[in-house]
Amino acid sequence: MSENPNNKVCVIIGASHAGVNLAFALRSEGWAGDIVLIDADAALPYHRPPLSKAYLASDDGIEQNLLKSADSYEKEGITLRLGVLVKSIDRADKCVHLNDDSVQVYDKLVLATGASPIVPPIPGIDGASNLYPLRTAEDVTNIRKALNTSQSKRVIVIGGGYIGLETAASLKKLGATVTVLEREERVLSRVTAPEISQFFTNLHKQYGVEIFTDKNVVSIETKNGLNVIKCSDNSRFNADIIVVGVGIRVNTALAVAAGLEVENGIKVNATARTSDEDIYAIGDCTFHHNPHYNRFIRLESVQNAVDQAKVAAAAIAGKETTYNTIPWFWSDQYDVKLQMVGLSEGYNRILVRKEASEDTKFSVWYFKDDELLAVDAVNNAKAYVIGTKFIKEGKKVDASKLVDPSTPFKPANLLAE
Repeated sequence: MSENPNNKVCVIIGASHAGVNLAFALRSEGWAGDIVLIDADAALPYHRPPLSKAYLASDDGIEQNLLKSADSYEKEGITLRLGVLVKSIDRADKCVHLNDDSVQVYDKLVLATGASPIVPPIPGIDGASNLYPLRTAEDVTNIRKALNTSQSKRVIVIGGGYIGLETAASLKKLGATVTVLEREERVLSRVTAPEISQFFTNLHKQYGVEIFTDKNVVSIETKNGLNVIKCSDNSRFNADIIVVGVGIRVNTALAVAAGLEVENGIKVNATARTSDEDIYAIGDCTFHHNPHYNRFIRLESVQNAVDQAKVAAAAIAGKETTYNTIPWFWSDQYDVKLQMVGLSEGYNRILVRKEASEDTKFSVWYFKDDELLAVDAVNNAKAYVIGTKFIKEGKKVDASKLVDPSTPFKPANLLAE
């Protein structure tokens, strides 16, 4: 590879939030060489969070949902290679082999390969009619088309996580008859407290969405376009359309084949560098150390993708930088906004603050003993902001004041003495 910085090449595999932000951040950090952004999706890179929310519920084309305009890439000298699949990485010769039989050399390589939706091996699933995951713009287009051509518009959503519930809310807005089947005893069971689960269960029921828990789907029978979904308790549900939202699988195959260290994702250091000094990884596919919680984690969030992109860009450009961010997430369902900050894993105590004025405005605070780990805020931006401040600064919370709605909701009033 050339020693001339203007002739160096950075190749980025994956053009979602992580990859696109890395490309533009790299230019901002002074990278003067080539930047090549490769993605198997032929569409110009687009925002993914709205896919299950506003984008699904609208009739917008993907051009209304782009991360950057086509002109932006040209202006910054970023080469897009879309609709192209990377077959393998050759670390010895520092190049990647593509499915069009071309070879792309690199000086620095960034893996922003993200994740793929899990389609569980349910008997009959391959022959189901109008069955889709929800991960790409093409998935949304297929679901919209199926809904527009269906007379009864009966939709079964398999999976009661955030994607499943957001999809259910959007489909309900489009006039569908929606039923959610969740395998666990409550929705959102792996990510939040029972109070939040119950709130969203009640919310969906108010809008006419049926939610059934403890429903493990064991088979799908399809005849004349009608899907009959059978669960382990012998209950059956009819569906014209099935949306599968049971989780994701990290795209690590390229990294594994290249001999990079992989553990619950592509393992990276504080600068997002892999076990190869010339290869970085960012976004959903990474397993990285979080200094605040002092453990390795894997996050599926836009915030993490963007933050790691900035860190990797600075490191590739030769600047001192490390990743140190408190994770945050959000979910929009109907007119409700849920904002989450921190990681609740390991909590042994929760406190709920309800605002006296509104039933749909409250927050759940997760503690391990006296340490605040995370906050889930429902229609309550103030709780999210205060929670973020307390977690970042390691401040102790006065439990009695926190749960007392008559206590003015300000950081100074909630500090433990």
